[in-house]
Amino acid sequence: MTEHDARPVESPGRMFWRQLRKSPLAVAGGLLLIALYGMSALAPFLAPYAESDIDRDRFFHPPTPLQFRHADGRWTLRPFVYGSRGGRDQAYEPDRTREYPVHVLVKGAPYRLLGVIPSDRHLFGVEAPGRIFIMGADETGRDVWTRLLFGSQVSLTVGVVGIAISFSLGLLLGGVSGYFGGWVDTLIMRGTELLLSIPGLYLIVALRGVFPLDLPSQQTYLAIVAILAFIGWAGLARVIRGMVLSLRQSEYVLAAQALGASSLRIILRHILPNTMSFTIVAATVAVPGYILGEVFLSFLGVGVQAPAASWGNMLNAARSQRVLTSFPWMLLAPGSAIFLTVMAFNFFGDGLRDALDPRRVSGGKG
Repeated sequence: MTEHDARPVESPGRMFWRQLRKSPLAVAGGLLLIALYGMSALAPFLAPYAESDIDRDRFFHPPTPLQFRHADGRWTLRPFVYGSRGGRDQAYEPDRTREYPVHVLVKGAPYRLLGVIPSDRHLFGVEAPGRIFIMGADETGRDVWTRLLFGSQVSLTVGVVGIAISFSLGLLLGGVSGYFGGWVDTLIMRGTELLLSIPGLYLIVALRGVFPLDLPSQQTYLAIVAILAFIGWAGLARVIRGMVLSLRQSEYVLAAQALGASSLRIILRHILPNTMSFTIVAATVAVPGYILGEVFLSFLGVGVQAPAASWGNMLNAARSQRVLTSFPWMLLAPGSAIFLTVMAFNFFGDGLRDALDPRRVSGGKG
């Protein structure tokens, strides 16, 4: 027996990780997604203020840099920010006579962490009347960093929830269509072709018009998820149907039929699990489309409405020429977040595709 033959067989998890880490971009994308979703879950704690906390004296306040050197030249290990003067029609200037130390785990607006744990502690903040705007303030004096964090709870979860719904429908309908064939296949496939024949953006806008425009934020969020899920299942259903057509003649499927297993059990327990490698990759690649769908609706003003935050309505608030030329942080903050999220999903999806490709895995083992 050779040394190669005596080597222990790797588990599927170890084989997957060995292939995935061959792509540094995929690993970086996965780590970035973990960081983004972690920050979204901890948004009330990481944000120094409440989502709709308005400061009428600091409209369009620029970012406040952290200081480590006092006005008299002395250095300090505790960061602080200067106060500001000006505003309204005057440019803001730092007021070096007022210093506000940055504290950690400060008391602030009450919230429920993860929707369950009551707390009023925030990661950082300054004592009133000081304000800290690490990414500036918007047109009503709301902290852009705070709204970016709270907006991520909408924009990031829309993709995950929408994918969970649409891919469940796509898997089930594609599996049923491919397994039964006949008139069932014809009915389902003609429905998918009709849905796919309508341009996606026009269909999103048309479906959004079915719902009242003055819905509360939570109901608007559910409406957007329902719209994106409704238009997202058709493409997957067609692909799954083709895979099921080839899998339904497999020996393990014929054995299950001979043992008297029901058709639904065969589809759910024996056929669809064998499409999971493709489905996981397809879901990862499709999530950015759902995120951009929410951004598109909110940017048009028919998505999540203020005072609730989303990356889309933050972009909508920054689209005027005055904001673009004078207050660029309002555009750069949500724009950069969307860019990083979409890029991370694409990198991670490409890495998953390569890691779950059985030809690549077998080739690496040889």
